[in-house]
Amino acid sequence: MKKYLLSLISFIVGFGCFVTFSIIGSEVAPDGTLIEPFFLIPIGYLFIAIGIITSIVSFFRNYKKSNKYKDN
Repeated sequence: MKKYLLSLISFIVGFGCFVTFSIIGSEVAPDGTLIEPFFLIPIGYLFIAIGIITSIVSFFRNYKKSNKYKDN
């Protein structure tokens, strides 16, 4: 579980950014400008990408270690 902790935390934070964006919502100011927390969308995608990359790296490290012990 320790090896996948960074991946899991990244996924949780990424999805949390999307949920927070939809909870906060957007509104139109009296002067006609749109007010929304747009920064949460790219940050969410960034954390999900980090989670995917670390999951793949962890999987291949574990796969490599398991095959190393089978060969001996």
